[in-house]
Amino acid sequence: MSRRRALTLATAAALAAPLALTGPAPAGASGQYTVTALKFTVQAGGRTCTIDADLYRPAGVDAAHPAPAVLATNGFGGSKSDGGTAAIGKAFAGRGYVSLVYSGLGFGKSGCLISLDDPEIDGRAAAGLVDFLGGERAADDGTKADYVTADAAGDPRVGMIGGSYGGAVQMATAAVDHRVDALVPMITWNDLAYSLDPNNAADRDVPGAAKWQWMNGFYLIGEGQPLLVPNLDPSRVNRLGCLHFVTRACETIRTLNSGRYPADKTDALQKFARGVSPVSYLNKVKTPTLLVQGQVDSLFNLNEATATYRTLKAQGTTAKMIWQSAGHSGGVSDPAAGELNMGQGNLETSYVGKRILAWFDRYLHGRKGVDTGPDFAYYRDWIADPDHTYATAEKVPALSRRLYLSGDGKLVDHREKVARGSREYRNWLIPTSHSESSLAGLLGLPDPAPHDTRGTYLDWTTEPFTDPVDVVGAPKATLKVISPRTERVQHSGDAADKLVLFAKLYDVAPDGSRTLVHRLVAPVRVPDVTRPFTVSLPGLVHRYEKGHRLQFVVAASDGAYGGNKGVKPVTVTSAPKDTGVLDLPVVRP
Repeated sequence: MSRRRALTLATAAALAAPLALTGPAPAGASGQYTVTALKFTVQAGGRTCTIDADLYRPAGVDAAHPAPAVLATNGFGGSKSDGGTAAIGKAFAGRGYVSLVYSGLGFGKSGCLISLDDPEIDGRAAAGLVDFLGGERAADDGTKADYVTADAAGDPRVGMIGGSYGGAVQMATAAVDHRVDALVPMITWNDLAYSLDPNNAADRDVPGAAKWQWMNGFYLIGEGQPLLVPNLDPSRVNRLGCLHFVTRACETIRTLNSGRYPADKTDALQKFARGVSPVSYLNKVKTPTLLVQGQVDSLFNLNEATATYRTLKAQGTTAKMIWQSAGHSGGVSDPAAGELNMGQGNLETSYVGKRILAWFDRYLHGRKGVDTGPDFAYYRDWIADPDHTYATAEKVPALSRRLYLSGDGKLVDHREKVARGSREYRNWLIPTSHSESSLAGLLGLPDPAPHDTRGTYLDWTTEPFTDPVDVVGAPKATLKVISPRTERVQHSGDAADKLVLFAKLYDVAPDGSRTLVHRLVAPVRVPDVTRPFTVSLPGLVHRYEKGHRLQFVVAASDGAYGGNKGVKPVTVTSAPKDTGVLDLPVVRP
């Protein structure tokens, strides 16, 4: 048991920590606010349980001098007391907001099962806390909040902010409670079916390649909660084999770990994962939303925020989007570089922090003259001046440059330059390519550099660029492959028999060294190898410097994902009138 507990703790340290906003919570000035621990009994998912929360009340705020409220909860595996969550409470209480931060259901000392931000469970529970902020209910000890600013209808002025697991819950809450006035979801998901089992082909009904490291790390954290935070609350216990998650979450993990995708299991997996995800209920979200997504993030990539942003905009919901550097896989969170670090409280001096403050000024304080900034902004890691690292645009850049896959391994800019040719790769029964290991920290080891094994991938490379090329957005590739062995079995009724491949972009320096941009890859389970298919690569913001080359790679496997069932040789042919293409969203430097 001691070894199991150590393993669980190590996994939590390696995986849960990046999900919280960075850094230790800053200490508030003496007398700036008071902090009161509260409990709230709620009904959630057919269970009665208690939410553990901290109420941060600014000095001078009372019924005669009310203030708007900010509601926040933790990332997966965290609690109200972890550095990032407590930092939110302190940061906004220090700026005059009533702040209520709580441990999400199933985490910290809060009860109930882990239900993955289900709007009908986690969203309803959070709505109960909005009741408290609106003076409609008391905490379990009788504490009431009669000092939160109300709107003309008498509803409390409430905004929400938080990252990852604490990001999606905001949209889940807004979908069931329209009293919420402003959202700031950070580094979170749009569709868990895509997040955990991504298929970057256009047909999302075909399952993808399971992110076995991420999903099993989270599963271990969730099942190990009583070891991390001793708690005998029976509302947190489900059943043997699925101790602390809702049953359908465990069934989803088991299906993904099996490596098999029979139709009934696939349908159940996708129905559950999407049902608890914003993709299924965004039509109910009418709250102004400022999306902040991290560029260095293999868990919830930029495509997730873009999908949410476009859906909200299309239905008329006020929405803007920022692509910051930091995500679950790393990136910059250094105030000296102009990036937000909530733990250090640099809201007024970071681009993202200033945008958040303006968002709350506009939609919580109701200051209509406040400029909330452009619709789209993105961090550029090649700009040294911290005051000018962000560029802005009216919308996400469109695809604007097309390259052709030539038979001689070149990426060329005109179809007439395509050489006829045919090349083959084949997978092994073990992974032969590496992008990233989310579990590397578990063993205290550095993550190995990305690599591919000869014979198990194909690449196409441009000539050296004569000027810098800035790619901002999600590239797309249209491909056609030949795989007779796959063709014979791809309609077996088990999607595991379909071909799996991984598309990605490298930056090749003049000395020949290669960098996998942000370690991002696009897993694809090809719907039908007899037809062309389109691959949406993860969004990125990257400058290819003068003299560098862009390399497009299609690999047979990746160690961070599930892969092919059996060996499946693949051939790619090229001819001037019939070849694959790569489309890039390029902006002017």
